[in-house]
Amino acid sequence: MKNIYKTLSKLGVLLLALTMISCVSELDQEAPNDGNQISGEEFFKDPSSYKQFLAKLYAGLAVSGQSGPAGSPDISGIDEGESQYIRGLWVMQELTTDEAIIAWNDKTIKNFHYQTWTSQDLFINATFNRLDFQVKLCNEFLRQTDDAKLNSRGVDDALKAEIKTYRAEAKFLRALSYWHFLDLFGSVGLVTEDSPSQFFLPQQASKQEIFDFVETDLLGAMGDMRVPNPGSADYPRADQAAAWMLLGKLYMNAEVYVNTNRYSDAMTYIKKVTDESGYTLAANYDELFLADNDRPAVRREVIFGVAFDGLRTKTFGGTTFLTHAPVGGTMAPAEFGINGGWGGIRTTSAFVSKFDDTGVDSRAQFHSNGQTLEIADVGNFTDGYGIKKYKNVDVNGNPGSDASGDFVDIDFPMFRLADAYLMYAECNLRGGGGDNVTALNYVNMLRQRAYGNANGAVSNINLNFILDERARELHWEGHRRTDLIRFGKFTGGSYVWPWKGKVPNGAPTAAYRNIFPIPAAALGGNPNLIQNAGY
Repeated sequence: MKNIYKTLSKLGVLLLALTMISCVSELDQEAPNDGNQISGEEFFKDPSSYKQFLAKLYAGLAVSGQSGPAGSPDISGIDEGESQYIRGLWVMQELTTDEAIIAWNDKTIKNFHYQTWTSQDLFINATFNRLDFQVKLCNEFLRQTDDAKLNSRGVDDALKAEIKTYRAEAKFLRALSYWHFLDLFGSVGLVTEDSPSQFFLPQQASKQEIFDFVETDLLGAMGDMRVPNPGSADYPRADQAAAWMLLGKLYMNAEVYVNTNRYSDAMTYIKKVTDESGYTLAANYDELFLADNDRPAVRREVIFGVAFDGLRTKTFGGTTFLTHAPVGGTMAPAEFGINGGWGGIRTTSAFVSKFDDTGVDSRAQFHSNGQTLEIADVGNFTDGYGIKKYKNVDVNGNPGSDASGDFVDIDFPMFRLADAYLMYAECNLRGGGGDNVTALNYVNMLRQRAYGNANGAVSNINLNFILDERARELHWEGHRRTDLIRFGKFTGGSYVWPWKGKVPNGAPTAAYRNIFPIPAAALGGNPNLIQNAGY
């Protein structure tokens, strides 16, 4: 399981030492000093070190530090699990919407659903720092693998060819993090492998410059990435289809990011995913979110996923968070393959209402026993329906690999073919090209899987339907905020949901909240950064 993580050793200690030297004042990061640090040149004497380094880049999306759930965090000043990449991204993408609300009183966590966050928010600061830290890891890999470095180490041609593919993957991962920067924060500092390797304060790049950088990185990298081979043993490494998907995401949201319609460009790369990648839908929706969702038959739908392993990626972030935090009330932890629930996350009546009341749609994974539909008290877990999406059991009901029940094996599906099908339909409706019949067919393929028969099929679609269908198909997968913004429904009053604006029935919020503030700590550390308007 998750073979790439088997290549990791004490690489993290070296990488932290390497990456701490540039623009560290923007961050609150820690480099552990356990007496086992080695020099870069000593480390790279071993040819396998390059793949170990690449593995760390992928692991950076899953782990929170160097030694498991706590003790040697990458990001300090906050609970280690709360600083994990997927957890931070999920909080900002889902808790801010109609799909999720949380009962906890941890620091400012409720402000996300209320849309009342500030630049002082520790969770926002942690996510900003995590994205920046991940970019630095990718930059350092690219520095350590340029031609001059490889020639000086006497690397042979066969390994150079392999490293060329690794470099393309590093550029994809860097583009992914800069896309998240652009989507969440807009204009940020731009740091590359060509930036000074000693301490410096980067200039702030405009949204257009960040957009162009992500586009250029992806266009330049995809030719050297692996040809798509769904279900291959190289999972979870990114292939060309992952780059196509990310470019499609970038172009599809270009009107939001840079005020330019790029739906036809989005369609170009979405069609490469649907027509050329070889990815196929999994037979059953539920199996996409189980402990063995890395089985070839299931992962053939997952174009890019973040691998979690109950024994190798011990963190209280990621899918461990997404499995424990939604369990409470009358929900049985054993059903979810865990040792107990955290009684935190559930959903709103606005999301529940997007499903018909037949109970046939398999994506309507609600727990209503002992729960009220409406939320009178945000702090009471039993106010609001539970969601039973992520389960740390395999297809036969057996629990995951961690016998303690603390950590889960569920991989996080960042990009799925189902998403590409819905992107195709939306771009088609927005005038981006494609074929109307194909768009409708893609939507009905998802609905027929969800209903188990042809009863789920629809005869026509429009943009509002697509937005709701994206919620039904992709809820709790980190897309909702971006989708609502693209449709003009995240802020303002055209769409409100319970407790938006800190009002029980929902209230309009200010448009400047379509992006988050640059954290106050980052502004204090780098005077070149300018705060986003409204904060």
